[in-house]
Amino acid sequence: MFGAYISLFLAAFGAATLLPLQSEALLVGLLLSDKYWLWALLAVATLGNVLGSLVNWWLGRAVERYRDRRWFPVSPAHLEKARHHYQRYGHWSLLLSWAPIIGDPLTLVAGVMREPLGRFLLIVTLAKGARYGAVALATLGWMG
Repeated sequence: MFGAYISLFLAAFGAATLLPLQSEALLVGLLLSDKYWLWALLAVATLGNVLGSLVNWWLGRAVERYRDRRWFPVSPAHLEKARHHYQRYGHWSLLLSWAPIIGDPLTLVAGVMREPLGRFLLIVTLAKGARYGAVALATLGWMG
């Protein structure tokens, strides 16, 4: 039983990084099994996903020192474009950190932009917790 929570944590953590993992599917499966506590599943998934986003934030903070290296994967133009968008929309754009495709890069850019850690964690936790809550609500509503 404990292994399911660990698996969910790892899937949620990995899904928040650039790894192609899908934590929502595992959450739905665990919810449908009716063997696990709803609030524990939501807490574990949210914690794992937020910590994965924290890794992105930290990488963003560290990325500046490597941007002039040949192997650096992002061009200066792309990095500047990302900065411009973040400056335009600000820290509230982190409410989209749950979204596929744009969420993970947003958390990385927040690190590049030196978003304060406390505000980053608060907004990202709200966004990701709400997403898992919505998935659980849809799943349990579907179950009737």
